[in-house]
Amino acid sequence: MKKIIFFCAVLAVLASTVCHLKWKEGFHSEYTFEHYKTEFGKFYNSEQEHKMRELIFSQNLKRINEINSDHKYTWKAAVNHLTDRIPTEMDAIRGYNRNLAFHTHKFTSFKPSKVFLENLPIKVDWRSEGYTTPVKNQGGCGSCWAFSVSAVLESHMAIQSKNKDAKIIISPQELVDCVPNPHKCGGSGGCDGATQELGFEYIQNNGISLDSKYPYEAKQRKCRADPNQKVAKIEGFVKLPENDYNALMTAVAVHGPVAVSVAADEWGFYSEGVFNGDCGATIDHAVTLEGYGTNEDGNDYWLVRNSWGEQWGEKGYIRVAREKSAKDVKCEVDKNPANGSGCEGGPTEITVCGKCGILSDSSHPTDIIINKP
Repeated sequence: MKKIIFFCAVLAVLASTVCHLKWKEGFHSEYTFEHYKTEFGKFYNSEQEHKMRELIFSQNLKRINEINSDHKYTWKAAVNHLTDRIPTEMDAIRGYNRNLAFHTHKFTSFKPSKVFLENLPIKVDWRSEGYTTPVKNQGGCGSCWAFSVSAVLESHMAIQSKNKDAKIIISPQELVDCVPNPHKCGGSGGCDGATQELGFEYIQNNGISLDSKYPYEAKQRKCRADPNQKVAKIEGFVKLPENDYNALMTAVAVHGPVAVSVAADEWGFYSEGVFNGDCGATIDHAVTLEGYGTNEDGNDYWLVRNSWGEQWGEKGYIRVAREKSAKDVKCEVDKNPANGSGCEGGPTEITVCGKCGILSDSSHPTDIIINKP
């Protein structure tokens, strides 16, 4: 069983109760486990578990203080609802998908020219343009892939219709219930993991319903989609070239938000700033890229929307460190794609590039047909 299929589910459940502690020098110096239990309403079933959680808390608190005292980091960590979680639990609550070996409806975007790249805006934030919908919380279901698909499609519908006010919220629950995953890409389907490409493929073939007509339940049920209630359909989707910095930057600047894959180690600690921490190399989470920019300290970043609720990170977002150009991009090898991203029968190793592997797998819909809700 793939370890990743539960990760994004559990982390999202926990994120619904996060209390964001803004870091300051020495903030955690006198912070104790008793403070932690009170602040986050923690209760444990036995004395043995209490001792184990206290030990884990102490270890994680040490790591938080190390991050915040190390000037090489451009982000801040904070005590939160995850600070008493052991590493295997963190592996289980990220969750995700990836591998493209069995996807049949794929297209590749154009390769941007040097002149075109030089004329891209220095900052893109689709939130400020008014074309994004509210951040959502996936709850206790490994459905980060479905929320990535829905967030991207919602924005592209608003961009295509040029209507910033009439936001259409589509149903991630329909994706969870109805998207087939015969090759077990990223999990066994539904709350146990799938891929964004499978989600787009389903919408291309079947359309998608409104969230209000097919509401989210944070669990997988039998598919009950009504063909007469479909609010939108897509003619296809773009699969960007893997590990291509210029293609991804162009896509998010020109077309709109993009569904991307990431390695999300230490994201559970994230509070604010430009994340340049340790991501690992295993692609284990699905999110939405909504822009890029440079902060006041000169740190370049990718603007990423998560599905762990608005209380996590910067109101549901994280800024991930971005290289200044394609020539600066570094790559790693994901040696465990079966644990985080692979289909059955897929490769044993894959190359992932960019901070947190953010360049490794990117897609967005094209030619949306919107029905009157």
